[in-house]
Amino acid sequence: MSAALTLATPDHIDRLLPLVAAFHAEQGIEMSDDARRAGLAPLLDGIPHGCAYLVGPPRAPIGYIVITFGWSIEFGGLDAIIDELYIRPGVRGRGIATEALLTLPNALASGGLKAIHLEVDRDNAAAVALYRRAGFQPRERYMFMSRKL
Repeated sequence: MSAALTLATPDHIDRLLPLVAAFHAEQGIEMSDDARRAGLAPLLDGIPHGCAYLVGPPRAPIGYIVITFGWSIEFGGLDAIIDELYIRPGVRGRGIATEALLTLPNALASGGLKAIHLEVDRDNAAAVALYRRAGFQPRERYMFMSRKL
């Protein structure tokens, strides 16, 4: 099974939505299907704030990655946050997520990206190990904080 990445377009929304719903169910994120579609569709339409990649064959993806873009003086320019990463449970443990995370920076660096960030539950040892294998390191003095508006 391959972790090939395909930039998602509006034609892929009906393949992506069930994957996003499955991820949200796993994570306890309560959201209507309409709200999920409203959050995903602009990324597929090409807004400059982010993008989504299908993982695996585009006709039958096995996962997805959503990236959002920002700007960082500290990192010297354009940066990104991995907003969501999901691989179907039946194919986990085969190195697909690691391969996707190692491929992703190459795809984004050509566009001028300087850094990629993500948030992970410190108690999720499997996820922490995955992200470390892919080259992500914790920033011990910092924590990700949020405020809903």
